[in-house]
Amino acid sequence: MRRVGNLLITISAITPALSVFIIGQQVVQQAGTGAILCFIGAGLLALATAYVYAELSSAIPLTGAEYSMLGHVMGPSSGFMMLGLNLFGGSVSLAVTALGLADYLGVLFPGVPAVPVALGVTAATTLITVLNIRLNAKITGAFLLVELATLAVMTVLGAMHVKNPIFDLTLHPVMATPGGLAHVSWAAMGLGMAAAIYAFNGYGGAVSFGEEMYEARTNVAWVVFASLAVAALAEFIPIVAALAGAPDLKAMLGAEQPFPAFLLATGGVFVDKAVSLGIVVAIVNAMIAIGLVNARYLFCSGRDKVWPGAANRWFAAVHPRFHSPWISSLVTGAATLVCCFLPLRPLVILTGTNVVMLYAGVSVAVMVGRRNGSTAHGHYRMPLYPFWPLAALAGLAGVAVADWMDPSEGRPGLIANLVVMAVSAGYYQFYLRRRGGWTLCGADGEPLAALQSEGLGG
Repeated sequence: MRRVGNLLITISAITPALSVFIIGQQVVQQAGTGAILCFIGAGLLALATAYVYAELSSAIPLTGAEYSMLGHVMGPSSGFMMLGLNLFGGSVSLAVTALGLADYLGVLFPGVPAVPVALGVTAATTLITVLNIRLNAKITGAFLLVELATLAVMTVLGAMHVKNPIFDLTLHPVMATPGGLAHVSWAAMGLGMAAAIYAFNGYGGAVSFGEEMYEARTNVAWVVFASLAVAALAEFIPIVAALAGAPDLKAMLGAEQPFPAFLLATGGVFVDKAVSLGIVVAIVNAMIAIGLVNARYLFCSGRDKVWPGAANRWFAAVHPRFHSPWISSLVTGAATLVCCFLPLRPLVILTGTNVVMLYAGVSVAVMVGRRNGSTAHGHYRMPLYPFWPLAALAGLAGVAVADWMDPSEGRPGLIANLVVMAVSAGYYQFYLRRRGGWTLCGADGEPLAALQSEGLGG
């Protein structure tokens, strides 16, 4: 496919409507009107990290994404930490998406159970991801139009009913408490920021389709920046519009589902149901796009023969008709089914901290790549180096500290992802290394860099 096809899938993986109505809603519940600052901060951090992804993906446009990039630049242990985060985070993020579906189906069909709905949509979208990538690009592109139209409705309603000054909402953030509106704490802002980071996440997924894209080295950076730009505008503007246009800010912030409450108050029952239907379409679209990315992580690891015995052949198998990694698609879909039985709120925090770890890894890798020359052959080189990776690392450190200060959700999420990284690195050190090492393969299956020890890729 060409860069527009990749762009459609990548934006669908970011899924602006899902990011607003599920992740954004969690941020509003966590930080009230401080969600505006959370999304501004997350957007700036995303821009800094987009420069990092653009440079790395231009040099190493492999379907393994962070796993392949860090393995090539920094060595096997670093690559395997990213592989663990990708496989773990991919299943968790898809479960977050699936569990959010029941909230919006419930507007159309009251009382619909969350877990059975999540299981059903996961199974259906997993089967779709087995289809040809060009067909999936057309499917996600069509769904994306519905998704953006849904966000446009919310934006128009907010703009037509402005009640709350935007500057006051931004500079003096408040949240709902049993006693009324209260100022938002820095700890709440930090947790909101962690979740908002995930709302923009997905632009780096453009590299996952590099092997299925014409002239990826010269085009993938464009997809990274274009997808982030579309997502940032499509998410930030509706959230600000809804907060500014809320007829009763306290009631909206205190609602179990703030954005549907806003739609019902400003547009009535019909608009609420129409937008809910659009969100259902967006969630299905997101699950297809994210499922495509997740399957390619597992496929790449199978091609590199990182698993025991026959598992490598299964994960690296390509469907004879659809040319897709069909077994990897089914396996990652099954992992998501398991995660659907976990509560939604901890899953959101887990995905946010997972993204923090991934972003920190690629930010370090781009600087290491400049020093050891392993990315020198890339087509794109970021301006103002090393400002962008250092800015990203500073912002990510702040979010990690805020997570650690929250003992109920943030700290367990951070610890869980650190454990995944440690186990993944240990898998390489105590199994693969003793078995004979690890070989990173290119798109043709030929060795790209034989990393038999902890040395650097070249």
